Amino acid sequence: MVADKYDVRRSIRFNTEVTECRWRGDSWELDLSDGTSTRADVVVSATGVLHHPRYPDIEGIDTFNGACFHSARWNHDVQLDGKRIGVVGNGSTSIQMVTELVSRVDTMTMFQRTAQWVAPSADKVYSDKFKKALRYVPGLQFLVYHALRIFFEQIGGRAVIRPGWQRRQVAAACRRNLANVRDPELKAKLTPDYEPMCKRLVMSAGFYDAVQSDNCSVVTESIERIEPTGVRTADGTLHELDVLVLATGFDPHAFMRPMNLVGENGVTLAKAWSEAVIAYRTIALPGFPNFFMPQGPNGPVGNYSLMSVAETQCDYIVKCLRLLQSGKLQKISPRPEVCAQLEEERIKALATSVWSTGCNSWYLDKRGIPALWPYTPDRFRRDLNTPRIAELNAS
Repeated sequence: MVADKYDVRRSIRFNTEVTECRWRGDSWELDLSDGTSTRADVVVSATGVLHHPRYPDIEGIDTFNGACFHSARWNHDVQLDGKRIGVVGNGSTSIQMVTELVSRVDTMTMFQRTAQWVAPSADKVYSDKFKKALRYVPGLQFLVYHALRIFFEQIGGRAVIRPGWQRRQVAAACRRNLANVRDPELKAKLTPDYEPMCKRLVMSAGFYDAVQSDNCSVVTESIERIEPTGVRTADGTLHELDVLVLATGFDPHAFMRPMNLVGENGVTLAKAWSEAVIAYRTIALPGFPNFFMPQGPNGPVGNYSLMSVAETQCDYIVKCLRLLQSGKLQKISPRPEVCAQLEEERIKALATSVWSTGCNSWYLDKRGIPALWPYTPDRFRRDLNTPRIAELNAS
């Protein structure tokens, strides 16, 4: 394993939560859940975006007699084969589950609040010969990786930020995919009333086939309450179930919280983000020196590969670390006025994005503004190519 090869396990403390992280003037003090504390010159909060499950506020949810769990807290002890399964929600996670499980269960019931656009996905199976070629042919992995990266960045990365042929092509592909639904009533249920990509675009090779199975049903009536034997919808129907899975998403604006983060002059993260969750070029916060966030606020979550995004951000962080390590700088944090100006420019640029075309999605923050990167992938790499000392409170 990579962790063993590079001997990183000895530098990892497993099953240990950071409860508070406080700037002490020259370094960070981290309080840990086991009652101990430690010091660090730099903190990198690589907690990601979608990791705090969001549970629905539905009457009677605690009364259900069967197994009930969030999709991100899967109960692997529960046997699903031959059971009556209910799934609340119809985003990416729900559609993956329905597609894979419908052939194994007795009945599959998907409770849908809002229809989703589903883009076709090739879901290619790679042959053993091709895998061997990737392993042994010099440069082939590099070529394949960058060919796919360029394709997705030039199509998906641009389709979401401004109108044009890329957006039209993605929308047309979604509508052609929906045309595979034969039953007019089911097709009407599955047809969104907003533009493709306004919400996070779902990709699936088999969802529309799965949802047309005889043992699968799509319920669009709102859930009134959950009862011991199933889900009661507003039309009075009781949908009897053995297992209920909550594919109800996450809090996309939590990031490192509930960790208590305290920066310079005792300013807390709660105070810094009281108006809006923003960051300097997606990666740092004014007033929080030597603190960095891969996959931080307003990053390219809906534009292109998060792996590519993380690589760009980590390269930037390493360059900052080298500046600190060299002794040229002791602390780095973005200037507040620069961060505010960049946020104004970001909001203005969002006007042409597909996320501003009028749908309600988890991309929107409490101001109703999409918390996303509204520029091209190339610009993201340029913006984080090297630390801009003039934009930082660096000393």
